[in-house]
Amino acid sequence: MTGKLFHITTMGCQMNVYDSEQMERLLAAMDMQPTSDPRRADIVLVNTCSIREKPEHKVYSHLGRLLCLKRKKPGLIIAVGGCVAQQEGRRLLKRAPHVDIVFGPAAISRLPGLIRRTKEEGVRLVDVDGSAVDAFEVIPAEFQQGRATAFVTVMTGCDNYCTYCVVPYVRGREVSRRPERILKEVERLVDTGVQEVTLLGQNVNSYGLKNGCGIDFSGLLEAVNKLDGLKRIRFTTSHPKDLSDGLIRAFGELEKLAPHIHLPVQSGSDRILKRMNRRYTRDSYLKKITALRQVRRDLAVTSDIIVGFPGEEMADFDDTVGLVESVGFDNIFAFKYSDRQNVAAARFPDKVDESGKKERLARVLEIQSAITLKKNKGLEGTTQEVLVEGLSKTGDAQMTGHTPCNKTVNFLNFSQKGVRVGQIVPVHIVEGLSHSLLGMPKSFWEERFGKKGGILHAA
Repeated sequence: MTGKLFHITTMGCQMNVYDSEQMERLLAAMDMQPTSDPRRADIVLVNTCSIREKPEHKVYSHLGRLLCLKRKKPGLIIAVGGCVAQQEGRRLLKRAPHVDIVFGPAAISRLPGLIRRTKEEGVRLVDVDGSAVDAFEVIPAEFQQGRATAFVTVMTGCDNYCTYCVVPYVRGREVSRRPERILKEVERLVDTGVQEVTLLGQNVNSYGLKNGCGIDFSGLLEAVNKLDGLKRIRFTTSHPKDLSDGLIRAFGELEKLAPHIHLPVQSGSDRILKRMNRRYTRDSYLKKITALRQVRRDLAVTSDIIVGFPGEEMADFDDTVGLVESVGFDNIFAFKYSDRQNVAAARFPDKVDESGKKERLARVLEIQSAITLKKNKGLEGTTQEVLVEGLSKTGDAQMTGHTPCNKTVNFLNFSQKGVRVGQIVPVHIVEGLSHSLLGMPKSFWEERFGKKGGILHAA
């Protein structure tokens, strides 16, 4: 495959981003090169998401566009991976005859062999066997250079079987990765300049509890915290029912653990939480939020909300709104419920109509938007330690990065002096916006406006 070009489109969660990076490293080991232009590619890979109806529709829309490309370039190999591939298997080949390879998340390590067979034998292949291989250990010797942050998968699969969620059916049962292999990967990432890692799993709180890793998740965090050269640790996602006292204490004890937790609540109604099979109550969730904030007063909390779950009445939705207002989340990701294949909720009666779901989504997002803006405005005039991740989308005059609390900061870099990717820069916050913060390096602010300069609002 020497000299061939590949293009990867990634849809969905951070774990898919990590999986796509694994694919890229494997194809690089085959002497292939990445290209940002699918029209130039010899192989196009689509890493898919099926967590909700909209992302799945997006997959087939994207595959429709690739059909035009295939007609112009018959030798193009199109491979579809990820959760839609795992869910659909051979049905995907029938629905999209121009697709050559369908492979599930556990088959990533077998991708080079699938590509070779398709290229040499001209066959269309499906590999959705999730039981045959340790899917984690596919990392070649070299990592990408010049990044400040990186994802590291610590476990995959889920045993919770929430009634709305397809993850156990497409990612399989919980499997935790050996801690020594995780630590080795983090060490190698740090050697390439990475300053912050995010540990990934469908439910990281249950890490090590099922397959004898010797330590639980708080123990893993403690081990990663000891690694030289690493500046920050994050993790996602946590299930509230498994949030242990040890993990709560970790926020007060581990200096590299960033003060931010993503703790999906999904609903503020005990009746709906029971129908979702979440196995915690509104009260127990709120008590854990209180315990977390007692340990770390500056802790940022984000969450997921599902509106319009089957049987959700206005009283249930009002409970959710009340919880959002009571907790004061830094941000939420809110979605309309949609039926997924195999999940129990797809068979539940009393479905909420689309217009009702749309209205509820708009309301909860409006309430959270006001809370987020107020919190961001409260940071005006403060100094935040920002890990520089690169240029912002606006161009060379702005850099972008995140605070320890995971706030996005775009800062004006007029001086262009010494600011580089991977550097932690003190940034004076000029303005709090709806979804981000605007600032400039503290040294430049003081040089231009003096240490007691007021708030300068952007146009």
